[in-house]
Amino acid sequence: MSRARCHLRAALFLAAVSSRGATTGVAARRVLSAWPAPQEPGMEYQDAVRTLNTLQTNANYLEQVKRQRGDPQTQLEAMRLYLARSGLQVEDLDQLNIIHITGTKGKGSTCAFTERILRSYGLKTGFFSSPHLVQVRERIRINGQPISPELFTKHFWRLYHRLEETKVDLAVMEVGIGGAYDCTNIVKKPVVCGVSSLGIDHTGLLGDTMEKIAWQKGGIFKSGVPAFTVLQPDGPLAVLRDRAQQISCPLYLCPPLEALEEGGPLLTLGLEGEHQQANAALALQLARCWLQQKGYRDTGELKASRPSLPGQLPLAPVFQPTSHMQHGLRDTEWPGRTQLLRRGPLTWYLDGAHTTSSMQACVRWFRQALQSRERLGGGSEVLVLLFNSTGDRDSAALLKLLQPCQFDYTVFCPNLTEVSSTDNADQQNFTVTLDQVLLRCLAHQQHWSRLHEDQASPEPGGPAPLLLAPRPAHTHSASSLVFSCISHALQWISQGRDPVFQPPSPPRVLFAHPVAGSGAVVLQEAAAIHVLVTGSLHLVGGVLKLLEPSLSQ
Repeated sequence: MSRARCHLRAALFLAAVSSRGATTGVAARRVLSAWPAPQEPGMEYQDAVRTLNTLQTNANYLEQVKRQRGDPQTQLEAMRLYLARSGLQVEDLDQLNIIHITGTKGKGSTCAFTERILRSYGLKTGFFSSPHLVQVRERIRINGQPISPELFTKHFWRLYHRLEETKVDLAVMEVGIGGAYDCTNIVKKPVVCGVSSLGIDHTGLLGDTMEKIAWQKGGIFKSGVPAFTVLQPDGPLAVLRDRAQQISCPLYLCPPLEALEEGGPLLTLGLEGEHQQANAALALQLARCWLQQKGYRDTGELKASRPSLPGQLPLAPVFQPTSHMQHGLRDTEWPGRTQLLRRGPLTWYLDGAHTTSSMQACVRWFRQALQSRERLGGGSEVLVLLFNSTGDRDSAALLKLLQPCQFDYTVFCPNLTEVSSTDNADQQNFTVTLDQVLLRCLAHQQHWSRLHEDQASPEPGGPAPLLLAPRPAHTHSASSLVFSCISHALQWISQGRDPVFQPPSPPRVLFAHPVAGSGAVVLQEAAAIHVLVTGSLHLVGGVLKLLEPSLSQ
C-alpha cells in the first residue's frame, strides 16, 4: 500500500464541507454544489466507502509505523501538501468562521450543543466530527444533518482521482485525536477555541500523563484567538494556562452552568447526564464569543462578574442565556451519548464512554436513570451489560467502574454488526484482525471474572451496589458470554422481545453454552430488561445500526 494513500482519509474530510454561515469543526469552502452526482459505473455510495476503507492502514503495517514514528511535526506539513493537491490552500480554510474544539471527553457533545445554538440564531452550519456511529457521512453535517450519500459519493471520487493523479510517497499521519500535531490543526485562524474535559486516553500518541495530554490539546491555541476551557485538575489546568501564555492566547475558565442559571430560568438540556452540564456551559461561551465577534447584539445580558484568584485563569463572563441559546441547548441531539431507547420490556441505555472519567459519568447517569424509572407492579427485572473496549484503553479499569451496577448478565462482543462485514462498508475496520478483536473480548471476560472473584473483599468507601427487586437467582461471576458479533449478542439479549429488532431465527449455537441456555429462559420471562451498552462508540454505533434501521437510510 502506498503511504500517500493513507493521507486521503484526512484530506477528504478537510475538503468536503462548505458553509456560508457559522461553522463548527473543520470545513472548506467552494467545494459543494447543487449539481447532481455523476452517474458512472462503480460510483455508488457503498463503493465509495469501500474504496475509502482500503486507505485504512492494515494492522501489521500500523504496528510497523508506530515503532518507526518520526517527527510528528511532519504530519502537519504533509497535510498542507495534501490540502494543496486537493485544490485548496490553508488560506482558504482561514476564510471560514471556524470553532475549533479539543479535549478527551465531551468535545463531540460540546460541538453538538454549540452548533445547535448557532442554528437557533438562523445561521447555516457545517460540522465535522469523528468517529461516526452508523454511516461515515455522519462525520460531515450541514445544518445538523449528515450530507447525503450522493453528495458524499460525488466529492469522494472527485477528490480521490485528483489525489491519485498527483500521488507521492510521504510519511503516515494519525487522524482525529485532536491537538498540536493532529491534521485538523492546520487551521490557523479560528474564531474561537474550546477545551472540554481532559483525561487519560490515546496514551501512545498523546502521552501517559494528564499534563502531557494537556500540552498536546493546548496546541490548538492561536495567538490572539480567545479560548475557553472547562474546569480541569490543577496540573493539566496549569499546563493549559502556560501553553496559552506562550502562544499569546487569551484563555478563560468557564463558570459552571448553575452560575448562568442563577436568577434566571433553569436550562433544559437535550442530552441527559450531569456531565453534560459542563459541555453545555462551554458551548454557551463558545457560541456567545463567536456571535459577539461577528457583530451580533443579542448575546445575553451580563451578570455580576466574579473576580479571578491570583495566579488563576480569568473567569469567562457570567451572563443570562438568550432564548435562542436556551432553545439550542434544549433541542440538541447527539446519538450514542446518554441515549435511551424504550422498546416493550427492553430499555437500551447507550453511551460511548471509553475513558475512566467518562465511564464514571456513564455509571452515574445509568444508576440515576434506573432509580427514576417507572416501577413495575410485579415480575423480575434483569440488568445486562454489553461491553467492548478497543485500542490501548485499560478495559480492566473500565469494567471495575461498572461492577457496582450488579449486572445479572455481562455480554462481550467485537464492534462488528455481523460476522462478515463485507456488505456493510461503513462498519469495516482493517486496522485490526478478527482474531485480535475476539481475543480481546475473551480478555475482557477474564477481567470481569477476576473482578467478581475479588468481590468477596470489597474496597471500603466504594459505591453501594444498585439493588433491583426481585432479581433472578444465579451467580454473577458465571453469567458472562462472548459473542462473535453485535447481531448475535442482541439476538440473545432481546430474545425476540424488541418490537423493532426482529432478525431471522438465531443460530442454535447461541444457546449451546449453559449460561446462554439458562439465561435465555430468564430473559424471556423477565418483566423488564435494562441493557447498558458502553465501552466503545463503535460498539454503540453498531447497536444503533441494528436497533434503529432508519439511521442507515
